[in-house]
Parts: sequence; structure tokens; C-alpha cells
Amino acid sequence: MTAHSTRRFYDDLADEYHLLYPDWQAGVERQGAALDRLIHDRLGPGGQRIWDCACGIGTQALGLAARGHDVLGTDLSPAAAARAAREADARGLRLRTAAGDMRRPPVAADAFDVVLCADNSLAHLLTEADINAALRAMHRSLRPGGLLLLGMRDYEQARAEQRPATLPQVTPTEAGRSISFQLWHWHPDGERYDLEHIQLLPNGAHSDDWQVRVRRATSWALSHTQISDLVTAAGFRDATWLTPQQTGFIQPILNANKAP
Repeated sequence: MTAHSTRRFYDDLADEYHLLYPDWQAGVERQGAALDRLIHDRLGPGGQRIWDCACGIGTQALGLAARGHDVLGTDLSPAAAARAAREADARGLRLRTAAGDMRRPPVAADAFDVVLCADNSLAHLLTEADINAALRAMHRSLRPGGLLLLGMRDYEQARAEQRPATLPQVTPTEAGRSISFQLWHWHPDGERYDLEHIQLLPNGAHSDDWQVRVRRATSWALSHTQISDLVTAAGFRDATWLTPQQTGFIQPILNANKAP
């Protein structure tokens, strides 16, 4: 799976990404509040300069901007980054966005207090070389003492079971209910998998019919130990994991620091 394929996946999903949540706006507010608390706990009160390096349509960036942070959101998908900008404009929020690859980002060195990489985005990088490039770019972009926040699935049980699918997400819309789920096809290494992301969308003209969307991508089901080791190798210190029960965030979060 190439960067072009991943970009195409998210370009195609951008208009319907919000349907992955039962209430996307509530998710934006909840995740923004959880991340804001974590940032304040680590760096103190006040707005911080944040680079969201895989911002998508703005699920985390919008909530952080609403809480007074100075946020730059970049994403491999130009369509997703453009939607994030539209969503910010619709809410009267200041959010800068751009298309960009986290391995070769359009950002300056020592420019941010926080780098955020959420929504399992790192899993789309399928080699250690690519992950190292991305993590070193994140490290380079942080000011001394800056904070890395990296959100990833807990894949331990899924890898052990070679889980074949995710549970369906049912989301109400004005036209009816939409249903989203993934089918996973594991590689022989037991770590990487091809996914088919399937959405059933209500056909407004015919309530008993469905529109079917199928998108395909590949992910690397990295363990938390693997990620911690890679983060440390990239130059970060004190890498620790926090659970959703500890943070209120939707996924486990690794937090680590750049040396002062």
C-alpha cells in the first residue's frame, strides 16, 4: 500500500468521515476536552502551538482550536484537510490546514509545543523506515521540552485472535441510518492487514435500499511496546501509555517529551 493509495482512501472518505461517529460534533468536543486536559497537565495552562500531523477532517484539531490553542492541521489527504478548513470556518475557529506527508512535513524545526498524531494514523506507515522518518520529523518540529501525543488502537488482542472484522457503527442521519464497519485480511506476518472499509448509506429516494461504499487500505497492527521502542529510538524521552479510562480520550495515548 503506497502513500498514493492511502491518500486516495481518505480523499474518498472525507465527505462521509463524520459517519464513523454516532455524533461527530459531540466527539469533536469530547476529544478536544480530553486532549486539552492532558496538555495542561503536562505543559501548564494557556494556549499552546500544536501541530496535528494527521488532522483528517478536524476531529481533534477543531476541539483544540475551540479551546484557544494555535493549531496547524496537516493531512496526507488534500480533501480531508480542505474539509477541516471548511468545518473551522463554519464554526468561526482559527485553524490553519495544509496537505502534507508526516514523513516530509511542511513545518519548521522547533516550531511547536505539542505534536499530535491521532486516529491510528501511524499504522498506515508499513515499514520501520517510514515510521522512523515520521517520528524524527515530529521530534524535529518540537521545541525543547515539547510534548508528543500519539493515539493508537490497542492491537494486542486483535493480533492474538487475528480478528476478522470490527463491530458496526450505526449512525442516524436525516435520510436514515448509516452503517460502517471494516473487514480485516491479515498478512502472513501476523502484524499487517488489508482492510476493507464498508459503509452502507441510506438511499433517500428508496428507504429500503442501500448505497454501498467500499474503500481499501493497509495497516500495521503495531503493539504498544513496538511503538514505545520506535518513539524512544527517534529521540523522545519518558514514553508512557495512558488508557482511555485515565484520559477520557477515545484511544490509548502515548505521551513523550523532547529533551529540554
